[in-house]
Amino acid sequence: MRVLGVDPGLTRCGLGVVDGSGGRAVRAVAVDVVRTAPDLPLERRLLGLGAEVERWIERYRPDVVAIERVFSQHNVRTVMGTAQASGVVALLAARAGLPVAFHTPSEVKAAVTGEGRAGKEQVTIMVTKVLGLTEAPRPADAADALALAVCHCWRAPMLDRMAQAKARSDELAKAHRARLAAAARAAR
Repeated sequence: MRVLGVDPGLTRCGLGVVDGSGGRAVRAVAVDVVRTAPDLPLERRLLGLGAEVERWIERYRPDVVAIERVFSQHNVRTVMGTAQASGVVALLAARAGLPVAFHTPSEVKAAVTGEGRAGKEQVTIMVTKVLGLTEAPRPADAADALALAVCHCWRAPMLDRMAQAKARSDELAKAHRARLAAAARAAR
């Protein structure tokens, strides 16, 4: 499975592509940070970000796009920019026919470091180690994008099994309700 991990942001948006072969084996394919100038109008910044994400989707052909879920911050302006960038990425992934998975920062940190409250430096160290990189990805947005991709590679099989189990459970519950209804009708 090839995952494009995206750490959304307007000023810096981390992009990382990771290949996962099932289990814990993962390999870094590419990593970079898209930057947009704060003095540009919002629509130009989003357009620039979108154009680069489209290039990455076309070039690396991911199977899924994993995006960090926007979480509440004290700075509303930062949250808005992050949410807008996230929306552009999700839209472009959907337009390309790709599924989108959202992971919270604590899910990503827990998957990569074992601790949901790990700091950025700890995430960077573990991403470097897990992916066998010769040097740490910088800035932190790049490391976070790779961490998102790794997190999805590791969590996706479990999430798929849980979805299959839920579907089977729903199917069994529906059949059981139908048998109960039939028994109630027969008892009349």
